[in-house]
Amino acid sequence: RGKRVLVRVDFNVPVEERDGKIVITDDTRIRASLPTINWLREHGAKTILMSHFGRPKGKRVDKYTLRPVADYLHTLINQPVIFSHDTIGEVPGKIVAHMQEGDVALLENLRFHPGEEANDPKFSEALARLGDLYVNDAFGAAHRAHASIAGITKFVQKSAMGLLMEKELHYLHEELDHPGKPFVVIMGGAKVSDKIGVLKALMEKADTILICGAMANTFFKAQGIPIGASRVEADKIDLANELLALAKKRDVKLVLPVDAIIAQEVRAGAPSRESGRLTPDHGIPDGWQNLDAGPETIALFEGEIAIAKTILWNGPLGVFEIPDFAKGTFAIARALARSNATTIIGGGDSVTAVKQAGVA
Repeated sequence: RGKRVLVRVDFNVPVEERDGKIVITDDTRIRASLPTINWLREHGAKTILMSHFGRPKGKRVDKYTLRPVADYLHTLINQPVIFSHDTIGEVPGKIVAHMQEGDVALLENLRFHPGEEANDPKFSEALARLGDLYVNDAFGAAHRAHASIAGITKFVQKSAMGLLMEKELHYLHEELDHPGKPFVVIMGGAKVSDKIGVLKALMEKADTILICGAMANTFFKAQGIPIGASRVEADKIDLANELLALAKKRDVKLVLPVDAIIAQEVRAGAPSRESGRLTPDHGIPDGWQNLDAGPETIALFEGEIAIAKTILWNGPLGVFEIPDFAKGTFAIARALARSNATTIIGGGDSVTAVKQAGVA
């Protein structure tokens, strides 16, 4: 009772602007943290929540403020949520000093400070000064070596995991230690570098890994397939080659998209077309971008999903926020819904896609 408890949550939720107001379109992540928040309130803690939101790149960007999330949380817990306009320093320091038992505060977006993503020990220490204890309940961000996740633990007296983290880890261990075979992994999203550790670990267990999303472009480049103006991690081609070699060595079937939906601009209504079968001689033309999986890829992936007993999906197949490039992601969401396999879906984008596809 009366302890200041710093809780790292994952409030990186999808939002949109309606009539000049920011509206949260999917509150799954906020609701998922309620058991921990409510437990701390009931036990008289002073709960200080902190989260990242979007990618403001170390600067204060108004559209990435957590203020609307504080207002929304207020309606869920039926008590005021004290909002701190800064993350470290005098402003949150004063707020915390005046908190009563059972109070809940939310700090401004951690990523407004460059120290968060840089895992800067000075930033970690400044955060740690605000609390007596630290709880990590940000399951969706737990893999990141950031100041509020990794660095902070060196500066607090005691660290613990929250109830959401405990629940998710328990389920993951149960399902992934002895997965039903065939075990199929669908790995999408933008960056190979974000998923390298996960991919290497999964190669110990998986039978098939389906690579999709912008991440596939790095693998295409490694295989000499032209990618036009597609998003790519040009400095990670060696990494892609290393993963291709590791899959071969481990006898894991690593499947890349065989075609794509391409366009010259990433916007709704942009003219788009099918790429046809992608090969080193027939790739994505100059000035065009890979923005979704093509029909052959969708059919190929659906076939792998149909025979799987365990499926892990992390990351979309395309820019699914734009309806023209959502077909692949939604097709996979529906294929998972039809499947009888044990299905684990990770990453906010994939969870949102499942909801938008109407199969959650």
